[in-house]
Amino acid sequence: MPLQSLRQTTSYNLNTFRRNYVSEISGSLGDLGTFLPIAIALAVNDTVSLSSTLIFSGIFNILTGLFFGIPLPVQPMKAIAAVAIARSFTNGAIAAAGIFVAACIFIFSVTGILRWFANVIPIPVIKGIQVGAGLSLIIASCGNMLSSLGWVHPSWADNRIWAIAAFIFLVITNVYRKVPYALVVFIVGLVFAIIRSAVASKLPSIEFWHPFVVVPSPHEWSVGALDAGIGQIPLTTLNSIVAVVHLAADLLPNVHTPSITSIGLSVAGMNLLGCWFGAMPVCHGSGGLAAQYRFGARSGASVVFLGLFKLVIGVFFGESLVGLLKRFPSSMLGVMVIAAGLELLSVGESLNTTAARDLVKLHNGLTGDPGEHVGPMLSEEDRKRRWTVMMVTVGLLVGFKNDAIGFLAGMLCHWTYELPGLIHKFREGRAEGRVHLP
Repeated sequence: MPLQSLRQTTSYNLNTFRRNYVSEISGSLGDLGTFLPIAIALAVNDTVSLSSTLIFSGIFNILTGLFFGIPLPVQPMKAIAAVAIARSFTNGAIAAAGIFVAACIFIFSVTGILRWFANVIPIPVIKGIQVGAGLSLIIASCGNMLSSLGWVHPSWADNRIWAIAAFIFLVITNVYRKVPYALVVFIVGLVFAIIRSAVASKLPSIEFWHPFVVVPSPHEWSVGALDAGIGQIPLTTLNSIVAVVHLAADLLPNVHTPSITSIGLSVAGMNLLGCWFGAMPVCHGSGGLAAQYRFGARSGASVVFLGLFKLVIGVFFGESLVGLLKRFPSSMLGVMVIAAGLELLSVGESLNTTAARDLVKLHNGLTGDPGEHVGPMLSEEDRKRRWTVMMVTVGLLVGFKNDAIGFLAGMLCHWTYELPGLIHKFREGRAEGRVHLP
């Protein structure tokens, strides 16, 4: 990154934090609803080191905030995490999965394959991936975190009553956006977790980080790469790189949008480093960006703050935090995940407006301003086609719980709509003598 660009990003981060430090801090906590449950589940099984995960994800938060200047999340690789939890992976197996995916993304980035791939995906398919990810978050939250809650169970601090209260508070903050929702909920949830830990005499203690190196065995390389890594590649490519770049441009149009290649190299670099030390495989997800934006984050300063916080507690408390974090109310985490899902759902609204990137073009309007942004007029049929492509992508993604299937379904739908036009052009070419058949 050029020095001048780094200075501009740093200046933007500092100025934004000075003006809105409460919102930036609140926004930095927005992705905890995704990060904490997965990190805890993996740490409880000794699949990853919680201290290494906090330290390395904290370092990556700081670096992405400094270099990109946007609230870019550092969140778990969900497909790898799901397989690792279900099959109780060893340290070596999950490290192998993360390193394998990182190596593939690195190759895609430096060869330009990633950039080419992003350029050929239609906007309705990209928005379908984003909306599908939002719906998946809501369904996962309701199904895994909130549905098991009773009215007064599993504890006085974690039940349906608190979930309803958190949701009502969320609805209120949709109107009063300056209220730091995530910060308030995090503090309340942390106080509850500390009280429950104190009652159980299991408060965290000072436990300095002891770094160690994970070297996967040949069997762990095979299990990690084949059983978990391959399934993560399309999810990382589509949701953590392509979708997150488009979402950043939609949510933060006045901030420089990172390139596809730079985000790809960032994902690769994080895992080529952290996984060797027992850290959880991580990526940049559109859901995390939507969550942090929803709760007030507008610059890289938010994730720099979060990174410093993770770094300190990871170094000084480490594995002793597992018990405390397990007692953080799932009722509150679940509602935070729903909020992130709703923010992602909202991007689908701009599909057929001039806010959609493929409909925007520079044009000399009536005012003569060459920078005026207008879009081509869409017919009712065009609008229905674009909406259908997006919803096919959403429906198959959610139905099969697989980004790759949703993507392929959306592309097939898009190509089907394009087919009559291609046939018409082919016939015109033959009639004009520009196309010759053998």
